[in-house]
Amino acid sequence: MLELARWRIVVVVVVTLLGLAFAAPNFLSPQQRDALPGFLPSNALNLGLDLRGGVHLLLEVDAGVMQTQRLENIADSMGAALRDANPRINFSGRGVVGDAARIRVAPADIDAARRALRDVVRSPTSQADILNLSVAEDGLIEARMAPTYLRELTRQAAQQSIEVIRRRIDPTGTSEVTIIRQGDARIVVQAPGLSDPDELKSRIGQTALMTFHMVRVMDEADAAAGRIPAGAMIVEPYPGVGNARELVERRPRFTGERLVDAAPRNDPQTNQWVLSFQLDSQGARQFCSITRQFTNQRFAILLDNQVLTAPVINEPICGGQGQISGSFTARSASDLAIMLNAGALPAPLSVIEERAVGPGLGQDAIDSGIIAGIISGICVLVLMVLAYGLFGVFACLALAVNMVLLLAAMSMIGAALTLPGIAGLILTMAMAVDANVLIYERMRDEQKAGRLPAIAIDAGFGRAMVAIIDANLTTILAALILFQFGAGPVRGFAWTLSIGVITSVFSAVMISQLLIAWWFRLTRPKTLPI
Repeated sequence: MLELARWRIVVVVVVTLLGLAFAAPNFLSPQQRDALPGFLPSNALNLGLDLRGGVHLLLEVDAGVMQTQRLENIADSMGAALRDANPRINFSGRGVVGDAARIRVAPADIDAARRALRDVVRSPTSQADILNLSVAEDGLIEARMAPTYLRELTRQAAQQSIEVIRRRIDPTGTSEVTIIRQGDARIVVQAPGLSDPDELKSRIGQTALMTFHMVRVMDEADAAAGRIPAGAMIVEPYPGVGNARELVERRPRFTGERLVDAAPRNDPQTNQWVLSFQLDSQGARQFCSITRQFTNQRFAILLDNQVLTAPVINEPICGGQGQISGSFTARSASDLAIMLNAGALPAPLSVIEERAVGPGLGQDAIDSGIIAGIISGICVLVLMVLAYGLFGVFACLALAVNMVLLLAAMSMIGAALTLPGIAGLILTMAMAVDANVLIYERMRDEQKAGRLPAIAIDAGFGRAMVAIIDANLTTILAALILFQFGAGPVRGFAWTLSIGVITSVFSAVMISQLLIAWWFRLTRPKTLPI
């Protein structure tokens, strides 16, 4: 163990220097960080909502819009079921009126229509009725959603929205954004460090459903009179991106559910920002078929029923890749890519409550945490020096490097520091020397057994390693469970603890070993001062 490989020395030196570089911005003012050269790290620790305040939003799933969307799908399913019936049943008047999906059949076909719609009414999983079907004598069939089914849809939409929101505003999962469901239809979002609620609302509030519609040609006289052809709709341009209103088919030919990736890109031919997208294999086949069928015609790409662009299909697009051009900026293209990659919200969300939250304890809590950390560090230093002498000093030097690495890791990944996170830092500081304690106690035992100093040091590091791995592995597993099932402050504590365990093992083993090896080569002691 005292003959250290060169690669170990290089790893310790490089990691320590990188840790100092990434931790240094935490001790600089914002103006000094901004003045740093571009190649130097400039990220500092993010403070959580309890330390620096942030934005609090209370959102609610728009059950009315969701119900209308689902009823339109039900009306389509009813029409498909009647078309597929044997013998086929003629129908008319398919659509949604109020809280019911309607369709009309001939009075003579009422019994056949009931049998054809049996599968539409029943849930495919529970075989319970999810729709209340009413049939009039004149052949008018109305389907209304059962109250229990509507509540379940609302609950599912809220749960799905939580994951979409999280991917939109916290893609890495380290910024300590708190997103929880409240009741069946409401969602609470707390984002630390943000001062502009409008920015957060703009990113959350969009449904981000991308659809592809064929463009319809409209007579100028009809356009002036406001007469819209059946099956068509007029859509407005997307703010800041689209250029003009368009008349498009109401039913989309293709939707963005098959989208697997979207990314901003600078088009080298036009030097403008565009949004490139990639479809999965099934989506690529469908898109190829559509573009082949409508070559030389215009089709519009809509986001939440607003036009992004409406190009001409010059040739079939069969590679599963494409790009959307428009009046994009680097920021707008990046924001749109984030929303598309996060997925579409299952239903629109409305803001019920918003407020900017001031820090609960703020600077006082930070100052108290610093004081507690200093006291803990002094206590650890005194106890280690009293217990192990010079080797205790080595352990404390390794502990100092450990704290630098911990700050550097949290700054590098953008993790937020909360009050529980400060507790995790202090706990890490107190527990970080336990590996050194195991190593040093083993050295003592070996020296008492008459081993030479070099052999005792080697045995201390070699034989204590199993116990060190076991102790820290169980701690990491517990922290991972807290991170997986916890939220907000609990995640902050788990995240800090996990990083602290990894850095403490590195510092206690690698750095302590390096310091002891250098000391041993310089002094060649007859006994260990331990």
